[in-house]
Amino acid sequence: MNIAIIGYGKMGKTIEKILKIRNHNISLCYDETPTSFLLKGTDVAIEFSEPYSAFNNILLCIKNNIPIVSGTTGWLEKFETIKKICIEKNGSFLYSSNFSIGMNIFFEINKKLSKLLYPYTNNFDVEIEEIHHKEKIDKPSGTAISLAKDIINNKMKETWTSNEKKTKHQILIFSKRLENEPGTHTILYKSKIENIKIQHKAHNRDGFAFGAIIAAEWIKDKKGVFYMKDVLGL
Repeated sequence: MNIAIIGYGKMGKTIEKILKIRNHNISLCYDETPTSFLLKGTDVAIEFSEPYSAFNNILLCIKNNIPIVSGTTGWLEKFETIKKICIEKNGSFLYSSNFSIGMNIFFEINKKLSKLLYPYTNNFDVEIEEIHHKEKIDKPSGTAISLAKDIINNKMKETWTSNEKKTKHQILIFSKRLENEPGTHTILYKSKIENIKIQHKAHNRDGFAFGAIIAAEWIKDKKGVFYMKDVLGL
């Protein structure tokens, strides 16, 4: 396939490396919002840019009938707008806050665990810790927010907060930024008598890049708005 990379930072470069291993042709590597002309001949675009440019990058691809896979976080206040436009234009858009296959299985484990603990909500506090590299702009991470939302959707807690003065109905999210940290997410369900802790730790960016490429291969001839769980059949 001819695949465009929009956002040529560390993730973009990792995606480029794995695309070559999987024998895809890279039609474009671009670190800004491209023009329609530059995207000619592109089968699918993979977008890992910045929160301030993600919306325009995705919108451009949808309007030019180019399927797009995006992993940029920090822009989701505009997600419903993109979703509506994609449906109206009969476009193809796949979003995930985290493309790691292991993390997407971790999402499902967390959903199941919070559902099982729902009857005991008053007994358990919930904390999420996310650790990323110092260059990551958004805080908390999109993945941590997704994990918190899954717990909230199961009605175990009502909201999430990054303020340590939380109520018993809130999930507390801690964020840390360290050197050379691809991403670690830890969820702690704790009570006075016992704790349950689950964790996903990425060793490098290859898992995120590989998942995004698998998603790009999957979406090529499909129409609609999709998520990584659709790719993996979860």
